[in-house]
Amino acid sequence: MAPRGSAVSPSPVRPPRERKAASKAATAGGLRYRRILLKLSGEALQGSEPYGIDFTTLESIARQVADVVARGVEVGMVIGGGNIWRGEPAATRGIERATADYMGMLATVINGLALQSAMERIGLHTRVQSAVTMMEVAEPYIRRRAIRHFEKGRVVIFVAGTGNPYFTTDTAASLRALEIGADVLMMAKNRVDGVYDADPNRDPTARKFDRLTYMEALERRLKVMDTTALSLCMDNKLPIIVFDLTQEGNLLRLVEGDDSVGTLVS
Repeated sequence: MAPRGSAVSPSPVRPPRERKAASKAATAGGLRYRRILLKLSGEALQGSEPYGIDFTTLESIARQVADVVARGVEVGMVIGGGNIWRGEPAATRGIERATADYMGMLATVINGLALQSAMERIGLHTRVQSAVTMMEVAEPYIRRRAIRHFEKGRVVIFVAGTGNPYFTTDTAASLRALEIGADVLMMAKNRVDGVYDADPNRDPTARKFDRLTYMEALERRLKVMDTTALSLCMDNKLPIIVFDLTQEGNLLRLVEGDDSVGTLVS
């Protein structure tokens, strides 16, 4: 307890307006970003498997995160659950939508625990924080506790989305990135190296964008993330990078300032 009359030090989290100054300081140390929020879809863990988790992919992600942590980057992660369960399609087949979404939140917890295990196996200190209370397997999400973990060099994996049905894990990623004062939101894709004007897996003439504004992404209905999440980033001027995580080394190249990787939305 602080002595009477003394000021209590505020939490060191950086508000969004200070991200630019933080990025300049990171650049001085050879890094463009000092604190990042990495968003992984459930499909990113699926790899080439038809369902569930591909352990080779899991190990690759863990190595890439360890590489950037070794450079002094603070890493938060939000994970989806689409490799195990998708709430919206289930709702169309008769499961009540809120229930289907809660089931999807549980799928993200499974993925988060798998990520934690893979990272700790290579010596990376990790904490899982859940928006839905389940004390036996994860910490409850507490913003100040998450900040403290970053200060101690730990990776924090945020699971269970926002804890509310009808909100995607994209929205959870935008929200957590803003709450923790991340310099950038990095959207990791599975075998797609940026934002295109059409599906590059179906249309060989699809054109990749190197840079986009938020309004261009919204008006052209490009599949960067859902519109709620994108609007939240736009309102708070949080930059977004969409990139391919299956190419090892891309994450490190991004934090070191390689503009040739992925698509920047800002």
